[in-house]
Amino acid sequence: MTPLLLAPIAVPVLGAVIYASAGWRRATAGVSAASAALVLCAAVTIAVEVVRHGPRTALAGSVRVDALSAFMLVVIGAVALLATAATPGHLRTEIAAGRAGARTAARHCLLVQLFLAAMSLAVLAANLGVLWVAVEATTVVTAFLVGQRRTRSAVEAAWKYVVICSTGIALALLGTFLLNYAAQHAAPGAGLDWAELTAVAHGLDPDVTRIAVVLLIVGFGTKAGLAPLHAWLPDAHSQAPAPVSALMSGVLLSVAFYAILRVKVIADAALGTGFAQLLLVVIAVMSLVLAASLLLAQRDYKRMLAYSSIEHMGLLALGTAVGGRAAIAAVLLHVLGHGLAKGVLFLGAGRILQVTGTSRIDQVRGLAEREPVLAGCFGFGVLALIGLPPFSLFASELGIARAGFTAGLGWAVAAALVLVLVIAAALVTHTGRMVLGAAPEGPGAATAPRRAPAFATAVLVVGLVACAALGVTAGPLTPLLSLAADLVGTP
Repeated sequence: MTPLLLAPIAVPVLGAVIYASAGWRRATAGVSAASAALVLCAAVTIAVEVVRHGPRTALAGSVRVDALSAFMLVVIGAVALLATAATPGHLRTEIAAGRAGARTAARHCLLVQLFLAAMSLAVLAANLGVLWVAVEATTVVTAFLVGQRRTRSAVEAAWKYVVICSTGIALALLGTFLLNYAAQHAAPGAGLDWAELTAVAHGLDPDVTRIAVVLLIVGFGTKAGLAPLHAWLPDAHSQAPAPVSALMSGVLLSVAFYAILRVKVIADAALGTGFAQLLLVVIAVMSLVLAASLLLAQRDYKRMLAYSSIEHMGLLALGTAVGGRAAIAAVLLHVLGHGLAKGVLFLGAGRILQVTGTSRIDQVRGLAEREPVLAGCFGFGVLALIGLPPFSLFASELGIARAGFTAGLGWAVAAALVLVLVIAAALVTHTGRMVLGAAPEGPGAATAPRRAPAFATAVLVVGLVACAALGVTAGPLTPLLSLAADLVGTP
């Protein structure tokens, strides 16, 4: 079982070694996608084992996988497969346009592989300290990817990302130290193991634990794109290459939120459900208000998608605050649905940028006339993002709302629903202007191949179909979701 548990980490590391030694060429262009496919296969196999036989460990207990971490591995593998499958076509177009070279492409793929390995390590770590190290590693790796184009805007976004996220991670580190301090006084030798922390949570000093929980949730919330330390997200997502934006929005934010889910389990056991609930509700409403206010007058479609990510992280925070098994199951379903939809949209946005030469909403018109399939995928992706049926975000948002009203948080759910409607109206308005109408003169009329590569288009379609299928039925994921919800949700 040990090789299987380590495969989601080891396979991307091997992929990085291949790109470091052989570079990027026709023979290695598909290595990144093959690596992601193997990660997904390993994740599915691990999930089956966990459902049948319970949590599994490796390396003397330093690596542990339960239903929650197994589900997160599936999310990582699924979204990574979408992003990496579209990467060769994206890079070839960039190289043909003179905006990148083979060396840049090799560095891009190498860093993406290390990115996948770090995220897999984060969800497989049995120790809070190791998870912190893995999340910080993602910051270091993705900073180079955000600044890949080396323009002034890209470098500025990369530095902003590093400074703000490092501040947040420093807060999480301080929270980790305080939680360890509380654990040592409650049960010497308890350490930072998730299972041990949960077992001794009832004996933790309440005052120290409150401070630690605030620091941990705000700190990891920074990497999840939650208010108040969210400002890095729109700049980083708008400047990163499209496949990287897809991974950052679709997976990285969710991996950071995974840490918050783990912290909530400890907080609820040590302090009762009220403390973490109030903190998460405040953060959720702040994030939704921020996203709604900034989306109304947004002029850049990549930044539009980035602010939408803040909205959806806010919904995850609200669902987690509600607690309960039904709410947590809806939260986890939302994680996967959002990852698929946002992966499709950022990949589509990257193609639109290559076709039109601009990221400004007001300079992209008549996309349906020039690129009908691309326009259709982008349009349906936005419909999935705002939670229209049959896409999975409809089911997950409905589940969060129902659980919230049942749990007595109707006021917060009602406020969230109003803000979600405002955000949906803004997204549909901006997207409608891009897709419909006559093409303008100027940058938005820039010439480019009129048809997107068939394989890249197929990737977008597959992502949308998967998101819709997940909305109709969770299928084999149902028992995994149920077990994961039991770990985090309150009765």
